[in-house]
Amino acid sequence: MEYKHIDEKYLFNGEVFFCPLDLTMEVIGGKWKAMVIFHLQYGPLRSSDLQRRIRGISNKMFTQAVRDLEKAGIIERTVFPVVPPKVEYKLTDLGYLVLPNIIDLSQLGRSIGKKIE
Repeated sequence: MEYKHIDEKYLFNGEVFFCPLDLTMEVIGGKWKAMVIFHLQYGPLRSSDLQRRIRGISNKMFTQAVRDLEKAGIIERTVFPVVPPKVEYKLTDLGYLVLPNIIDLSQLGRSIGKKIE
């Protein structure tokens, strides 16, 4: 296969990217962002429920992941005016556009790993 250099630029959230994969990895890259997207596929989740489903994530990393995804337009954060405060996250239209790729990656995990009881 012949290598073809692509001389394209992409602007996203005020930042210029010279490779579409670099842009994609900036938006959904890393372990935690993909897992947030994966767990929101069936609908909105309260902040505490979402964090509980993502084993091993610290409060700091959870906050950073959801803020990054919200800034990128992948998820939407809703704060309900109740006491105690209720925060809920859900996928946006762009988030649902990304979701099939995350599901494909999870299917790969099912294929290469051995399920244990």
